[in-house]
Amino acid sequence: MSPRSSIWTVALTGFLLGSWATFAWADGPPPAGKETISTGTLRAPSPEATRGQALDWLKGVRPMADATQKDFDAIWSDSERPLLDRVAGTLALGDPQAAKLLTEARDPATTAPTKVPAILKDEKQSAFYRANLALAYAKALSNRRVHEEALDALRVVKPENVVDPAGYFFVRAVAEHALLLKNEAFRSIVGVVEDVSDSPDRYKIVSLLMLYDMQTWKDKDLGWIARKMDNIERRLELARGGPQTQKMQTEVVRRLDEIIKELENQKKGS
Repeated sequence: MSPRSSIWTVALTGFLLGSWATFAWADGPPPAGKETISTGTLRAPSPEATRGQALDWLKGVRPMADATQKDFDAIWSDSERPLLDRVAGTLALGDPQAAKLLTEARDPATTAPTKVPAILKDEKQSAFYRANLALAYAKALSNRRVHEEALDALRVVKPENVVDPAGYFFVRAVAEHALLLKNEAFRSIVGVVEDVSDSPDRYKIVSLLMLYDMQTWKDKDLGWIARKMDNIERRLELARGGPQTQKMQTEVVRRLDEIIKELENQKKGS
């Protein structure tokens, strides 16, 4: 992106954030006790520091035989590979449970999970392990549009413990936007563009587009119906045709009936 484009992106982001905050919290800030994003400046650690932390973790969970060291070096020799992917590869190398979890999350042929894996909630595990495994897991689920469990996985860890804090907030924002959680998505977008000092431009631009899209949302209009129907379709593709999906279907049908009656009354009145 050119410097001029970056300036316009930053300026427009600031304007939209300000206008959205006024709109989203017109009735006051979120109630006390509601989850909020961090207020400090976050930054991804250097590859060298992360490699050292990953190696220390690996040494603590399995003997460092020559083959293990060779596999570790192979993972970290690819400087073009995203930092989170290298950490996830290390976690899979040192823990069969992590390897299985990530493999299943990435495989579109596997059944989508319905709850957060217990290992991500196990506080006996190190924060480095839990946080980065949760982010890699959530990112894989997000790619499959399994937004509910992706969001739940991220809620059990903190952004300051992951090697990609921008990715943490971005995956959260994508899930919350898809699930029509407007205020939550706004807070996560603020995390992408303000809380993380080195967020990639691609994250900022897509977050900006989501923010712009949410400003057009109106409750119970045809756009609302379309978004609800998209969510219903997504859930059915994931074989989630249970009570929650049926409730959403009922809401859509009821609102369509109301719109039809409103149009009929308008026609009679004219």
